[in-house]
Amino acid sequence: MSKTIHDIPEADRPREKLLRKGAKALSDQELLAILLGKGIPGVDVMALAAKLARLVDGKGLDVTAEDLSQLDGVGDAKATLILAAIEFARRRIKPEGAKIITPADLLPHVRHYADRKQEHFLCASINGANEILNIRVVSIGLVDRSPVHPREVFADALSDRASAVIVAHNHPSGGLEPSSSDVEITGQLKAAGEIVGIDLLDHIIFNRTGYFSFLEAGTL
Repeated sequence: MSKTIHDIPEADRPREKLLRKGAKALSDQELLAILLGKGIPGVDVMALAAKLARLVDGKGLDVTAEDLSQLDGVGDAKATLILAAIEFARRRIKPEGAKIITPADLLPHVRHYADRKQEHFLCASINGANEILNIRVVSIGLVDRSPVHPREVFADALSDRASAVIVAHNHPSGGLEPSSSDVEITGQLKAAGEIVGIDLLDHIIFNRTGYFSFLEAGTL
């Protein structure tokens, strides 16, 4: 069962927590709860924020007002606030912060997924200038595995007109050693990328404290 704001100790409520610890200390759900302000009858703001986080995970920067308004409790006012916040951050961050020099430069943009209790498989579309075009959640799996198919990875990258992709996933169990399925899917994605003309630059496995790079390990 999700917690309502009133179930959370006052000092740990999203707004109070941000003031005490800074925005980086908040989860995605908590940040969205601040933007939403309140929930609706039958759906508290934290539950609504969780639904919104899943929607934004899948759409990335392509999320629209129409996407947001599909959720009960997100009207035009909340949708425009969320979209304005995303666009403002994108404009400030993209010119420098989203430039990829080495594939591991993707980590600051996906590290917040390290706390997720399920494995999230992510794909970052990269343009010819080595800038991030978009980052999307391709699939969400179990605690220790996330089934993914090459067509799911490259479908959006093709629509982005990407020249390359970097894929990444969190390991909720904490370890960074790639599994046999991680090695297998990396090979499949590399082969598929060669067919469609989109390079697979790296596959990164990460947790809260470190990462494993197939490229750096010389296995890509």
